[in-house]
Amino acid sequence: MEISYLIVLLILIGSMAAYVPVFMCLFFTAVLSFVFFTDLPVLLLTQTILRSLDNFALVVVLFFILCGNIMTAGSIVDRLTKFANALVSWLPGGLGMAGVLACGLFGAISGSTVATVVALGSFMIPALIENGYDEAYTLGVMTTSPNLGVIVPPSIGMILYSMISNVSLEGLFLTGFVPSFLIMFGVCVYTYFFFRKDPLVARKPVPNAAEFWTVFRESIWSLLLPVIIFGGIFSGMFTANEAAVVACVYAFIVELFIHKSMKFAQVKQITVSSAVTSATLLIIVSGATCFGRYLALENLPGQITSAVIDSIQSPVVFLLAMNVLLLIIGMFMDIISATLILGPVFLPMLDAFGIDPMHFGLIMTVNLAIGYCTPPMGVSLYITGAIAERDIIYVSKAVMPFILIQLAVLGLITYLPQVTLWLPKALGFLG
Repeated sequence: MEISYLIVLLILIGSMAAYVPVFMCLFFTAVLSFVFFTDLPVLLLTQTILRSLDNFALVVVLFFILCGNIMTAGSIVDRLTKFANALVSWLPGGLGMAGVLACGLFGAISGSTVATVVALGSFMIPALIENGYDEAYTLGVMTTSPNLGVIVPPSIGMILYSMISNVSLEGLFLTGFVPSFLIMFGVCVYTYFFFRKDPLVARKPVPNAAEFWTVFRESIWSLLLPVIIFGGIFSGMFTANEAAVVACVYAFIVELFIHKSMKFAQVKQITVSSAVTSATLLIIVSGATCFGRYLALENLPGQITSAVIDSIQSPVVFLLAMNVLLLIIGMFMDIISATLILGPVFLPMLDAFGIDPMHFGLIMTVNLAIGYCTPPMGVSLYITGAIAERDIIYVSKAVMPFILIQLAVLGLITYLPQVTLWLPKALGFLG
């Protein structure tokens, strides 16, 4: 390794260790790298920034952020949670299962882990504790289940991976359904056996047909939102970009005129808030692209590929190494930055090991999702800890059983790719 590469790596890691914002770490490292280790003008980075933002694929991310904020401000999230309650709250640990299902339903629209933690954790955590649920279980399930936000389509991480790899976005979305179902099923089974004989946990009576119909009727407009998104995309009525816009328009109409849980005065506030969040994301994209430009100019992805191929011959060992590396990186770096920086580094290696880029995109997404709640730096740990007023050590212990469930699913989809790739193959999105 050349000394310049080591210096660049130390600058990047040092900046992150000093809690410098991620986008500033990336910009700062890119600028210093260009000034001291290349003969190219720094103005080239300006061109790189403009080209990185001039990408139509980013539109889908921005509108799904807006859609998630509309849901949070209105009553769609509350109605989805009530529907999940009606489905499973009568089972042992049913309210905990409802929280898991609600995370999956919310993630199917927002595409974000952090948004799911904030939107659902703030009222599900107190509700679970009030109904007699163990606090450690409560914090564990509501810290890890929001990972479904970036595994259940539409996922922001998948959108960005599709942008850099040119794999079918619709096909990549389809790979997320099976692991999402397996995670929800695994957590629900664990919850059932955990509370099966616990007399302190409140259980609701089984709803009769009339009660279930009432809840379903109140939730129907909310449940139609993911149906419209996925139905439109996979039927060919509109693209993923157009689906995001349709989802926003639909959510606004439902909240303003049907649920009437939002006022016109709030529209400006929600739009501005979404614009600020989107701007933050675009700044990270710009910084990651600038740093990636330096890596490309130095041919670092090619050098890393050669080194990996020379030292690893087995696809099994390669995938194991990628999983360990991505789990560690996911603790320190958000999924947006990690996907944009590491994706171009890893993609050239896949052909040598016979790994499908679509399959690897799912592996990368699930790994980075788990990183959100992996001790000691997972961001979801701190959000949940702040909501419950618990320290990071307590929350870290609480998430362990649920992380093990997600790691088991990760291992399954890593070494049995047919488990997830059959769906995009069946629908013609994978040859």
